[in-house]
Amino acid sequence: MKIAILSRDATLYSSRRLHDAAVSRGHEAEIIDPLSCTLNINPAAPGLLYQGRALSGYQAVIPRVGPAITPYGLTVLRQFEMLGTFALNTAAAIARARDKLHTLQLLARQGIGLPVTGFAHSPDDTDDLIALVGGAPLVVKLVEGSQGIGVVLADTRQAAQSMIEAFRGLNVPVLVQEYIREAQGCDIRCLVIGRKVVAAMARQARPGDFRSNLHRGGTASPVTLSAAERTMAVKAAATLGLEVAGVDILRAERGPLVIEVNASPGLEGIEATTGLDIAGMMIARIEQRTRRGHRLKTGG
Repeated sequence: MKIAILSRDATLYSSRRLHDAAVSRGHEAEIIDPLSCTLNINPAAPGLLYQGRALSGYQAVIPRVGPAITPYGLTVLRQFEMLGTFALNTAAAIARARDKLHTLQLLARQGIGLPVTGFAHSPDDTDDLIALVGGAPLVVKLVEGSQGIGVVLADTRQAAQSMIEAFRGLNVPVLVQEYIREAQGCDIRCLVIGRKVVAAMARQARPGDFRSNLHRGGTASPVTLSAAERTMAVKAAATLGLEVAGVDILRAERGPLVIEVNASPGLEGIEATTGLDIAGMMIARIEQRTRRGHRLKTGG
């Protein structure tokens, strides 16, 4: 099988692992920078050029499209899909996951547990927004943030008002969420492939921070999931139409709560923590899906 890996940087751990895993399973693999692709949007003969040569004959594509290049990266992915290439995660599913508000609305519609979340457009509604999530402390999040960037804990009502007003003054949309104090800076990353959680790790924030992201200095350890957590992670990924997803869960007193669904989860931390070959599992899923020749149903 001929597999394309869409990634801006061929030296990244996840990109290299996916390439090597594909090759080790007998496939031909190439890492392609989506920003170096040229699209021929022609109903009679659509095509793709990469650094001056035509891209053709790819049976599968693995998108590793970062948030910074989402619009063009997904455009390139759609072109692969238009050419009949199987996408491990489709452009439509990634677009849903990148829109935090849409993600939360879809998950809520399916009855998946979430922190109480508020969003408003008018500055006049700031007080109501803070009250909606139970007051301070609360979490203020950029709608388009990632890896813990743009996630701030407001300890007091005054701090929350100042943060929200500052972001609005910059025309940056934010949402506010209740702070789950009992989680104590720890969340659970569930790695979902298909209809199964294949790996999980607990991520603990460094002292003085509440963000558990490994990129922010958090630490990771293996964790055993409850049946409810496994079911929730799989349902969250399926709701967004994702074949592969990193589903982040907080353990609250009222039960597990999903805080984020990542359509392009990093592999380095979870492979190192669990010792599992996640990249190989992703290639195996491609083999399985291309044999079956069917698409994953989405939650809308």
